[in-house]
Amino acid sequence: MNVKDGKNVAKAAYVGGLTQDAFEVFEDGARQAISFFTTEDSPVTVGLLIDSSGSMQPNRARVITAATVFAEASNPDDDLFALTFNETVRSAFPDSAPFTGDPVQLRDAVTRIFNAYGRTALFDAVAAGVDYLGRGHHERKVLVVVSDGGDNASHVTFDQVLTTTEATNVVIYTVALVDPLERDANPKLLKRIAEASGGEAFEPTSSGQMTQVLQRIARDIRHTYTVGYASSNEARDGSFRKIRVSVHAPDGRRLVVRTRAGYLAARNLR
Repeated sequence: MNVKDGKNVAKAAYVGGLTQDAFEVFEDGARQAISFFTTEDSPVTVGLLIDSSGSMQPNRARVITAATVFAEASNPDDDLFALTFNETVRSAFPDSAPFTGDPVQLRDAVTRIFNAYGRTALFDAVAAGVDYLGRGHHERKVLVVVSDGGDNASHVTFDQVLTTTEATNVVIYTVALVDPLERDANPKLLKRIAEASGGEAFEPTSSGQMTQVLQRIARDIRHTYTVGYASSNEARDGSFRKIRVSVHAPDGRRLVVRTRAGYLAARNLR
């Protein structure tokens, strides 16, 4: 989760130096005992999901540049990967070496496979990205989706994507590059996916702002508090559990916290 000063959240600096006793976690209104807390810039497994359908052709060069800048701003110990998608999803790296920490290697791999054509299977790509994250070595897992939000070729449904997101600890950031003439564009879907995961949605007004947005996302990932707890609700019924986090600044400032809205409890298998 991220914490910012409450006066102007859009421009406010991240608030660091908070200790565990500044946080309270509630699940369905019941306060939970925090069992894990860290403020460290710990490495993450992070994937870039890049729309390579025909509508993205004008943005190809800027997307590749922005992806490189994102990698340069990330923790050097991160496990980075990239998937491009049109009607199919393709990995930038082979199974024998699925991750990198080298921005140049990431740029070269994305450049090699980014050929903009065809339709868009956004939901398939998000599902593939969540699955790919499971191969990483780090507990924190993040996806960054660059697309216009349209989908006209997926086998996975939007509801299935939301369910998968709510059942994992993956945080998703979305960057909507919208052509006003593109009828299939749907940035609202991207926003719903991001918010369900505790991430954030961006819609730069020009493709030239995309690099700044990805730099901001990289900083966001590196200024994160990680709080864990074991739910006092022992039922494993597949229900959705609402989460609320309250943060109290020692100096009394109003703080704003961004985290996921909740999660799907695992079902008992019988």
